[in-house]
Amino acid sequence: MRRIKITFRVLVFLLIGSVLHYALPQHDVVRVVNTYQERQDLNDWTRIFWARPDDQSATLVNRDVQFIQTVKQRTWLLGFMPRDTTEVMVYRNEDTGWGWPFYFKFDTANLQTEADDLVSTVEAPKWAIVTHYGWRNEYVSAFPNAIAIRPVDDPNVTIIPWFNIFFFIFLMAAILFIRAMWRQFRERSVDPLLDAAGHQIDEVQAEVSERKGRISRWFDTWRAKDK
Repeated sequence: MRRIKITFRVLVFLLIGSVLHYALPQHDVVRVVNTYQERQDLNDWTRIFWARPDDQSATLVNRDVQFIQTVKQRTWLLGFMPRDTTEVMVYRNEDTGWGWPFYFKFDTANLQTEADDLVSTVEAPKWAIVTHYGWRNEYVSAFPNAIAIRPVDDPNVTIIPWFNIFFFIFLMAAILFIRAMWRQFRERSVDPLLDAAGHQIDEVQAEVSERKGRISRWFDTWRAKDK
C-alpha cells in the first residue's frame, strides 16, 4: 500500500511538473535567420500543441501559422576552456487569446514584424531574447510559441526568470496556506467526528460483546440443567 501511495504521488508530481514546464515562460538568446508562414494540418491529436485563439480553431482542420527560424548560441565549459555551440530552434507565432496558457497574446503581427527586423547573418549577427512557452518535438511537429522578442547586444547575457521565481514563491505560499487551513479544519471538524465515530463503534462493540456474553451464559444454564 505504501508503494502505491509513493507511486501515485510521483506520477502526480511528474504530471504537474510537465504542465508547468510546458506553460511557464522560458527565455532563449537567439539569432533570427528567417521568418515564414506555412499551412498546418490540425486534424489529429497533435492539435493540443497548437493555440486556440478563437472558436473557429476548434473546427478548422488546417490554418496558416507564422514561424520564426533562429539559431541559439550556447557556451559550454569544457575543462577550463569555454566552447560556443549553435543549435537550431524554430518557434511558432500564434495568438493565445483568452485561452490557456493565459498569456493574453494578441500581437502576432507585431511580433512577426519585430522578428523580421532582427533577421541577420553570421557575419553581422543581431542577437535577441525570445520569450516563449511550449516544447519543440520534431516527431509530432510541436513548436514552442513565441510570446515576445527583444534585441540584446551580447549573446551571453544573463537572464533572470523573475516571473517563474515569483510564481513558485506564490505557489509554495499557497500550498502552505492551504495545508495550514486543512490541518485547522481537520483538527476542528474532522478529528472530533472521527473520535465520536470511534467511541460509538467501541460502544456498539461493547454492547455486542455483552449480549454475546449473556447469550453464552444463558446457554451455559441450559447445559447445567441437562447434566
